[in-house]
Parts: sequence; C-alpha cells; structure tokens
Amino acid sequence: MLKNESGFTLIEMLIVLAVISLLLILFIPNLADKNNSIQDKGCEALIALAENQLLAYHLDEKDSITTAKDLVDAGYLKSTECANGSKKIVYQKDSDIHFTLEETN
Repeated sequence: MLKNESGFTLIEMLIVLAVISLLLILFIPNLADKNNSIQDKGCEALIALAENQLLAYHLDEKDSITTAKDLVDAGYLKSTECANGSKKIVYQKDSDIHFTLEETN
C-alpha cells in the first residue's frame, strides 16, 4: 500500500526561495533610501523645534542666546544633534535663519 505524502519537492522549495530572494533584493534598497529621508525630516523637525524654543526662551528669559547649546542648558531642548548623530544644529545670531545644520565630527 502506497502512502500519499504531500509536501514540497526540492524544486518547489528552490523556486520559493528564489522568489523570496528576489523580493528582498528589490525592497531592501528602497528601505535604506526611506531611512535617509526619515533622518533628514527628523533634522528639519529639530530645526523647527529649536526656532520655536528660541522664541519661548526670549519670552521667558527676556535674554538672547549665543549658541544652540544654551537652549539645552536652559532646558528648552534635549539635544542639539539629530537623532542619528550625523548632524547638529548651529545658531546663527545675525541671520533671518537662526539655525542651520552642520556635520558632526
């Protein structure tokens, strides 16, 4: 009497593995690009937050700052670095744009 054994053959397993590999090859580079885009948006959000916190500092303290670290020291910001640590915000005193990004060393 023959048993009816169902399951995947070696060829079917190789085909499934090839399809999964192809999908990974297509999607992983896109995910890396999205990660860079997310990091850039995070840095832009940090600049916007620093601008708003600078206004709050001026209203509360009636004083001006000399560096972005002054906002951290006063408790208005947690950090001057972006989340990934590759860039930090720098305060530009005599400019319409108060904060810019600078590469960290």
